[in-house]
Amino acid sequence: MKTEDLLRETYEALTVNKVRSGLTVLGIVIGIGSVIAMISLGQGAQKDIEGRIESIGSNLITVYPGAQQGAGSRGVSSGSGSAQTLTLEDMDAIAALSPLVSAVEPEKSNRVQITAKGTNTNTSVIGTTDQYLQVKNTEIDLGTFITDQNVKSLAKVAVLGPSARDELFGEGFDPTGERVKMNGVSFTVIGVTKSKGGTGFGSSDDVVLVPISTAEQYLSKSSGLSNIGVEVADQKNMAEAQQAVTSILLVRHNIADPANADFRILNQQDIIATASSVTQTFTLLLGAVAGISLIVGGIGIMNMMLTTVTERTREIGLRKSLGAKNADISSQFLAEAIMLTVVGGIIGVGLGWGASVGISRFGGISTAVTAVPILLAFGVSAVIGIVFGYYPARRAAQLNPIEALRYE
Repeated sequence: MKTEDLLRETYEALTVNKVRSGLTVLGIVIGIGSVIAMISLGQGAQKDIEGRIESIGSNLITVYPGAQQGAGSRGVSSGSGSAQTLTLEDMDAIAALSPLVSAVEPEKSNRVQITAKGTNTNTSVIGTTDQYLQVKNTEIDLGTFITDQNVKSLAKVAVLGPSARDELFGEGFDPTGERVKMNGVSFTVIGVTKSKGGTGFGSSDDVVLVPISTAEQYLSKSSGLSNIGVEVADQKNMAEAQQAVTSILLVRHNIADPANADFRILNQQDIIATASSVTQTFTLLLGAVAGISLIVGGIGIMNMMLTTVTERTREIGLRKSLGAKNADISSQFLAEAIMLTVVGGIIGVGLGWGASVGISRFGGISTAVTAVPILLAFGVSAVIGIVFGYYPARRAAQLNPIEALRYE
């Protein structure tokens, strides 16, 4: 049978009962659309999380204090981060690793109740230095940032994150020159940072930044640091820099066995890789759940084609009696099944694309439509047409022409 004859007969057969064909195609449309929408949602979440983590600093290594152990070899651990093992001297030693390390900033963090003009909020107050902007990839939106002179003079100044500013003074307000109180001590607001959003590990917007010396004097009496942020000069040297930081701290803390280290180091690239792995698993799960509807749509195609074979039994017998071969009959019914899935796939791709755009625009959720899920979904729809159309086509081809002509 010629290709043009096959396509013409396929079109005519499917348009005889437009409603049934349309309902059958609908199953494939919903399946393909769901797969594309769900995968785009997962990929959008992955890119969003990676972007937020990288906004902190893609070349970032963070050193945290380890767990505080009780007395004796079997002392009870107080939990990671509870020990006061990191000092400003440790930070200076890490900074001496230049040019491997381009910037280092210390942090002393506490949760503090802050009041201003009759409003109050409980947020994280971080004592730091002027290196914070570079290491944490942060920019100033209003005013100025903490200077080295502020640190040396124990200046009572504060820089607000945008979320903290909104809670205390209202959205969009310029608070520079205003006063806020923390632990009964009055601070002058000198600036506001630009918004960076949440990262999945807390919000870098809901913070108040003060000179580290001031934080130690008025907000926290301990000399230990909450963490030390290290910006590596070249991303290619992340592993080398991490090893160098580990070695120098082990020497400074007189620790021979790295397994007994009283600190821990997190590599920003490792965090990104872990987050990507989690979101990829999430995306696959969403795609698998949506893919179930494709199987249901394929079963619908098989059901329709089996019904069609029964209805056209006499037609099949007549074709065979006129010389049609089994391959011709099989090709015709298989072509009908494939055409149903291809048409459904095309419409489904458009529906999935539109759904992902709608989710992003009106739902405020990031989505990312790439060629891979579209090609995958379209390819799967074609395979479904072949798989679920094969049995009805084979059954039609094997009908006995004499019995078929007698069929009522």
